[in-house]
Amino acid sequence: MSTMTGNSSPQEDRSFFGHPRGLSTLFFTEMWERFSFYGLRALLMLYMTAEITKGGLGWDNKKAAPIYALYAASVYFLPLIGGWLADRFIGAKRATLIGGIIIMCGHFTLAFSNPTTFYLGLILVATGTGFLKSNISVMVGDLYTKEDARRDAGFSLFYMGIILGATIAPLVCGFLAENASFQGFIASMGFDPHSSWHFGFAAAGVGMFFGLMQYLLGRRNLENIGEVPKDERAAAAAGEQGPGNSLSPIYVGEMIALVVIATSIIIYFVYTQSFDFALSYVLMPTVLLAGLIGVLLSGMQDKLSPGDWKRIGVIIILFIFSTIFWMGFEQAATSLNLFARDMTDLSVFGGWLEASSLQAVNGFFIVVFAPVMAWVWIKLGNRQPTDAVKFSIALLFAGLGFVVVAAAVSMAGGGKVNPSWLFLVYFLHTIGELCLSPVGLSAMTKLAPARVAGFMMGMWFVSISVGDYFAGKAASVYESMALGTLFGTVAALGIGGAVVMVLLIKPTVRLMSGVR
Repeated sequence: MSTMTGNSSPQEDRSFFGHPRGLSTLFFTEMWERFSFYGLRALLMLYMTAEITKGGLGWDNKKAAPIYALYAASVYFLPLIGGWLADRFIGAKRATLIGGIIIMCGHFTLAFSNPTTFYLGLILVATGTGFLKSNISVMVGDLYTKEDARRDAGFSLFYMGIILGATIAPLVCGFLAENASFQGFIASMGFDPHSSWHFGFAAAGVGMFFGLMQYLLGRRNLENIGEVPKDERAAAAAGEQGPGNSLSPIYVGEMIALVVIATSIIIYFVYTQSFDFALSYVLMPTVLLAGLIGVLLSGMQDKLSPGDWKRIGVIIILFIFSTIFWMGFEQAATSLNLFARDMTDLSVFGGWLEASSLQAVNGFFIVVFAPVMAWVWIKLGNRQPTDAVKFSIALLFAGLGFVVVAAAVSMAGGGKVNPSWLFLVYFLHTIGELCLSPVGLSAMTKLAPARVAGFMMGMWFVSISVGDYFAGKAASVYESMALGTLFGTVAALGIGGAVVMVLLIKPTVRLMSGVR
């Protein structure tokens, strides 16, 4: 894809805090999209497990957790498909717009109190995110050349936009959904006070509307960014210039067959075993295998070089350790959210915090520390640690966060703990997140061959999908397993992953072929 913005080269364009002005458009679009996403994320598990008399669905954790796991996994799996469609047919810019519209419709659908609209809303949000999530990140990478030292810092700033939305959303949507004063207000207006959950969902839709308006108004800053990649060989053969899609019928047939076979396998086990069995033991292995085969098919279609394949090998290594990190981190919305509701003293200064509002703590820490981390990477320049080192640091801090919460459980003795314990957990996880998430986004744009950039960015989000899936599954054993054992196990996985990642630093660097 082109790395030109307007008439300026990326090195010359420093209009947005020293970065290309297109970053401002993508920054605010993603901020509002993440506002909508994290607003729903903060409420979903609590809404499903709230009593019917309090406006919830009245499900127990064993029923609610698999639904959350499937939704969360879909949100981060579908960008694989959305990235492929953008690479081949519609381009990242158009895919982002389409995704935002579908997401907005999904949140407004959830505003209606109806089981059918509940499931439909989740499907729409997941589908829209599939179009938007990987492609907007690809466009951020397109703003820089691969040699531009500002790239990691640019992704850190972009990530701060994500977290601004993630910080504000739980406070706004959580207040509308759970606050007793707001429930009293809507009751005075003639609404059922327990319908307040749906006001929170609607607020998430309003956030996505703002994001769409901002994106449309700022698209002039994205000239030549996010278009359908040019296939120079096809254009030359046809004696013309312009976008081309030299997809062989065999390749298209292979990809369609792959999707049909994977879907059929999952449906088969749903009907022959059970939905729970398919969700627990079939879904993720099938998705991962299909994704890996898709990467191989795309690579063969585009005749990737040996160096390209080596870098794809690095992406797979980072994928594995990213999954371990997100498996722990994403429990903020599941087991740690339930811990906040059930085992944390939420009375502060004579007032009352909603459990969902604690989801904003991580975002607050990132808003504070993301600029610091961006400054550190710029200051170090070419002396900064490799991506593999940053990943090992992230895993270490993720594991330490669960050491803290396991200690809190031990000291509580069945009672409730001070919220400061969760503040410390989220602080440690924030440091880990800043060492992994923006760095991982940047690594995908550096390592992935240009012709499959969107698809490979989708693979990065599949790692979050798998992590979200297991985070949801952890919530299903929240009541049946001793919490100290649950959190201690997650801590061991994080710290153990950090140790293994350290051992793999040198071979990973060799495979990267000079890409840092």
